[in-house]
Amino acid sequence: MTSLLIIAVLVLLGIAIWQLTKIFHLTQLGSATHNENSEVANDRDNNVNGYLMFAFVGFIYIFTIYSLVKWGHLVLGTPASEHGEQYDSLMAISMWLIFTVQTITQFLLHYFSFRYRGKKGNTAYYYADNDKLEFIWTIIPVIVLAGLILYGLYAWTNIMFIDDEKEEALYVEVYAKQFGWEVRYAGEDGVLGKANVRYIEGINTMGVDMADPNAQDDIQATVLHLPKGRKVIFKFRSQDVLHSAYFPHFRAQMNVVPGMVTQFGFTPTITTDDMRLDPKMMDKVSNINNIRSKKSAELVAKGEEPLDPYTFDYLLLCNKICGASHYNMQMKVIVDEEADFNKWLDDQKTLGVAVKESQGGDDPHEVPVVEPVHDMKRDTLATAEDSVAIAQLIRK
Repeated sequence: MTSLLIIAVLVLLGIAIWQLTKIFHLTQLGSATHNENSEVANDRDNNVNGYLMFAFVGFIYIFTIYSLVKWGHLVLGTPASEHGEQYDSLMAISMWLIFTVQTITQFLLHYFSFRYRGKKGNTAYYYADNDKLEFIWTIIPVIVLAGLILYGLYAWTNIMFIDDEKEEALYVEVYAKQFGWEVRYAGEDGVLGKANVRYIEGINTMGVDMADPNAQDDIQATVLHLPKGRKVIFKFRSQDVLHSAYFPHFRAQMNVVPGMVTQFGFTPTITTDDMRLDPKMMDKVSNINNIRSKKSAELVAKGEEPLDPYTFDYLLLCNKICGASHYNMQMKVIVDEEADFNKWLDDQKTLGVAVKESQGGDDPHEVPVVEPVHDMKRDTLATAEDSVAIAQLIRK
């Protein structure tokens, strides 16, 4: 890889020197003579480039229309969170404005390049400034961008604002590490217990402080279940490097940063079963299974196992390149009706019981832990020593 990079740098350096040599040649007195080998543009060159510029704008429009028809079905479709419609609305407004401005400006750019191409004897009209034009092309973008920014801030405030006193929210910790996710639900007390990487041992893979009374009823899981219609507040932690928790169908994303806790909340509005019956989703699943069917036929012909049919599931993905297996860092998300979610949650073992059973003891408080260097606030990490602790765990 290093050799390839060195070769690429040398090639680019050679091209740069070649271009500099050509520029130097053009600046020499008497070199820009009008002959067949001259690199100074003549009328024929200007005509060719003018027509090519005009043709290129046609290519842009044709390719844009083709892209919308060919790949337009790949957009995510129906949002599955309460704020998703507002998010999609902001995105649609932004994209339509960009599309409109791009269509007009690209046409003008390429048309003027064609219409006013250089001709022998023509002199360009030049004036120093035009206050009216400068006002127009300054004030219009200012108004449009100010509107977009204000609408964006309004949407962002609505999405991020969480009123703990008015909302009976479900608190869930999402724990990232190379290359997977784990989740922890607050128990009946509604409070997540303290956690730190120094406490990672055995089944306590998220480093929960079992000496904290609030941690005893917490519940760990490897599949993220969410209740429809109830606010879910996520607390994100990372064990190693920077990750990004990405819920595409819920229009939610938050960076997961080592040494700190980040937060995001949303309300799911469509269960997994209902989303599977969504017409747009059914079309997507059908297209995917058609591709898998063709691939399976090729595999069977080679004597290999066919691919399983695809069934839609919500996913939690990592949206930061966090290492070699980043592409495979995902977790299934299941949205249930609240009654079904509560039943599932009641069937899970609390962390206190699970740790006690794994240790073969009667008291989960007896789990051996390493005392932190200093006291921590709830849901925060001791940042200064985390890297040393992680290194010690890896050596074990």
